[in-house]
Amino acid sequence: MRRAGDADRQKVLDVLTEAFMNDALACWLFPDAGRRGGLQAHFSRPLLTDPAAEAYLAGRSEGASVWQTLAAGQAPHEEGHDAPEAGKNAAFDESGARLQALGQALAPRHPQHEPHLYLPFMGVIRGRQGTGLGSAMLRHRLGRADADGLPAYLEASSPRSRALYERHGFEELGEPVRVADSPLLWPMWRRPHR
Repeated sequence: MRRAGDADRQKVLDVLTEAFMNDALACWLFPDAGRRGGLQAHFSRPLLTDPAAEAYLAGRSEGASVWQTLAAGQAPHEEGHDAPEAGKNAAFDESGARLQALGQALAPRHPQHEPHLYLPFMGVIRGRQGTGLGSAMLRHRLGRADADGLPAYLEASSPRSRALYERHGFEELGEPVRVADSPLLWPMWRRPHR
């Protein structure tokens, strides 16, 4: 496990793009398979320059995670990583409306009552999924969060990832979220373990 520096941004984007290429939510957000990878990277890239974000690479750059440290009352994407407004960002085409609708549905669910870590992205390339890299990335960053007394929040995008997060102490935070015919997303919260 190592913290990704500026020179590693493309590696982080490559890992996350590959990891989510066939993810049900990514397929719903970006239905054109030929453009999906580029749109995913375009959407994720601004977060890697956010001063509140830390990116990590695991294994031989086979897993990546991005965490934001948020103050009480701070929205997760205040540093310019908002979902594009419909029609505002031509790069997203019809996906812009889906991104905006999903962002609007998730925003009120994101806890803002106390400082916490937010995990917007964590993924492992296809050939290494299920080998423990996801758990290693979670243990690494959650261990520091525990030492600092910080809770953590995320939205699980599949039943498999939801189960992984539950094994690491996350609990569902209310009902799952669905926008139109999207897959379910499970908002999840984890209190620090001492």
